[in-house]
Amino acid sequence: MMLSGTDHTRGGHRLVRGVWKPESAGVRETAETSSDDGKTWTPWFDLSFRKRSPLASGENGSDEDRRAVSAMDTQFQAAVKNNDVESMERILADDYILVTSSGNTQTKTDLLKEARERKTTYERQEDSNQTVRLWADTAVVTAKLWAKGTDGEKPFDVKLWFSDTYVKTPAGWKYVFGQASCHLPPTP
Repeated sequence: MMLSGTDHTRGGHRLVRGVWKPESAGVRETAETSSDDGKTWTPWFDLSFRKRSPLASGENGSDEDRRAVSAMDTQFQAAVKNNDVESMERILADDYILVTSSGNTQTKTDLLKEARERKTTYERQEDSNQTVRLWADTAVVTAKLWAKGTDGEKPFDVKLWFSDTYVKTPAGWKYVFGQASCHLPPTP
């Protein structure tokens, strides 16, 4: 859309024209002025308008999204416990990264390989104190994990905090990043 007119402010006479064009995130408005009856034009301004973001509006996601992410993270913990490769494959993003409590990193490929080999057997892989925070299409799950079982022949029984980050994609929510705290001291 284009609008044009004459600006008579400041005791002068200049032509003004504005153009509005759709963009992927909203609308772009550009304006130009001419003080020689349209022979030459000078840029006046260039603005982009977009929908107000949920962050700016104070919204922090729907209860439906919060429940979906919470359920997905619980499903993921169960999939790890059961070495359920199919469920892990569905939930994890292809570029997934986990930062472990020892500071090492693991990819989606690494986790799926471990599950296929069934090297780790879990007696417990349970979380508690779960919270889900949403910012537009990003969700962060924070919870306390109790993991108990054997890794090869070596038994383990640990509690730690973790944060799991999910992103809403056209295919639904995907688990993109995880970070585990250091192991918590045993409680009496």
